[in-house]
Amino acid sequence: MRRTWIESAAVLCAVAVLGGCATSKDELLPHGDHTMLDVWNQETGGSAGGGQAARQLLDARQGLRRSLTEADAQAAPAAAAAYTRTAANEIYRQFHRLPNPDLVMYVFPHLAGSDPVPVPGYTTVFPLYQRVQYAMPGERLEDY
Repeated sequence: MRRTWIESAAVLCAVAVLGGCATSKDELLPHGDHTMLDVWNQETGGSAGGGQAARQLLDARQGLRRSLTEADAQAAPAAAAAYTRTAANEIYRQFHRLPNPDLVMYVFPHLAGSDPVPVPGYTTVFPLYQRVQYAMPGERLEDY
C-alpha cells in the first residue's frame, strides 16, 4: 500500500514537471503593442490617454497654492530654528537629566583600619543614585 502511494506521487510530480516545461513563454506571458511607459502614462494620467485627468489634477493643486508674503519669508528661519537638530538641543532639550538629590550625611567618630585608628566625625555629601539617569523625550516636562 505504501509503495503504491509513493509510486503514484512520483508519477504525479513527473507529469507536473514535464507539463511545466511544455508551456511556451509566449503563451504564458503574451506580448502586446504597449510599452511599459505607455501603461504607466495610461494608469497615472500622464500624457498618453490621461491628459484630461492630469489637467484637472494640476488645476486643483494650483487652487491650493499661495505665494509667501514678506512676513512669512522673514519668519521662516526663526520657525525652523525651533525644531532644527543640533548637538546641543539633542542632548539638553530632548533628554533631560533626572534629578539626583545629594544626601548630606554625618559620620560619627569611629575606629578604622586593621590597627584601630581613631577617625574624628565628619560630614560628607554623596548622590542618592549611583548613575546619572536621563528621561526619554516628552517624559519629563517640568524644570528642576
